[in-house]
Amino acid sequence: MSVNRIGVFASKHIPKIFYRPQVGLSVASRFSKCYSTSSEDDLLMRVKVEPIKRENESLENKKARLVYQSRKRGILETDLLLSGFAAKYLKDMTPEQLQEYDSLLDELDWDIYYWATKNYETSPLPDKWKGSDLMTKLQKFAENKDKKILRMPDLKEYK
Repeated sequence: MSVNRIGVFASKHIPKIFYRPQVGLSVASRFSKCYSTSSEDDLLMRVKVEPIKRENESLENKKARLVYQSRKRGILETDLLLSGFAAKYLKDMTPEQLQEYDSLLDELDWDIYYWATKNYETSPLPDKWKGSDLMTKLQKFAENKDKKILRMPDLKEYK
């Protein structure tokens, strides 16, 4: 059977129950609906690790860590978006803005991507980020009005 015929066969005969869009749920909550083993199972406790508390971290070390965390997310779309954003804005951020950005990087990758691209049907924007200047700036950056091809910025661009 050719590949095209398999695709036609599958599209006609595989029950629609295998594809159930979960509109309005975050990535983690959609995942938990599919893979949760009990009603008391809290997926966010299993997926989202509590961030490390960093006390007395110098501003220089914090910026270096945020550059690394912006570049090495694990999902290419988020890597490209956050690395470009960090290269453009990180050097001029105040300590309070750096703390807010650090808090954003503690979120799940796909959620950050969906919030930045304003795809709230897939992952609704939490109240914590509504009205955030940082989120607004990230969303404006994600619009890519100059239609630049996104690439991983050179490390020199962060200084």
